[in-house]
Amino acid sequence: MFGNRNRRKALLVSAALVGGALLMTACQDTDGSGGGDAGAAQSSSPSAGTGSPSAGPSESAEPAASEDAPDASPSGSPEETPSTEGTESGEPRRIGQVCGANDLSWSTRYMSQGGGYILVMAKAKSGITCVLPAALPTVAFGSDGTEAGPAEQSVGKQITLGGGTVAYAGVNSKTTKTDGGKELDSIILAIGDEDANPVSLTVGTITVDKPVVTNWHTVSKDAVPFN
Repeated sequence: MFGNRNRRKALLVSAALVGGALLMTACQDTDGSGGGDAGAAQSSSPSAGTGSPSAGPSESAEPAASEDAPDASPSGSPEETPSTEGTESGEPRRIGQVCGANDLSWSTRYMSQGGGYILVMAKAKSGITCVLPAALPTVAFGSDGTEAGPAEQSVGKQITLGGGTVAYAGVNSKTTKTDGGKELDSIILAIGDEDANPVSLTVGTITVDKPVVTNWHTVSKDAVPFN
């Protein structure tokens, strides 16, 4: 008898426990409305306030150029380099320097005026502008280098050669009245004693004895070497 009562009691307790469990499950489904799944989803995603970057505009990796920053390239154009254009022979132009004998084109002419003399003519080569100094031309004769003395009392003015300007000098190879002298056929000209490039000009056979030379002139009639 007691065995049946105890078995019924155990069954009631078991049934009560099973029913309570079922009731609790049903309540959770009804009141949570799927909250279990939402809670799981919330716990798996990071908080919007802690891990997420700001929703504002993205900043550039390099700072923007300042308006006050100096320009990378200098303003204005550099000064132009002076021209180094050369002459037709490839030599650089010479402007405003003292002439050398090799800067000039030379020619001679025999003149009968004043007992006879040699007129020397000089002009600057193409592309050259240079200055004949206010000094006597250097004129020499023969292998011994006999030099001509001055035919005028004073030194002339300096002359700028270029653009077709011609300079004239008169050479009298023999100023003595006696016979004698050296028979030569050329003269050597230089622009001063320091000229490193004198020129030799053929003038035909001349007698040389105490020669003289005038200053440089721009008018040929002024270059007559009167005794």
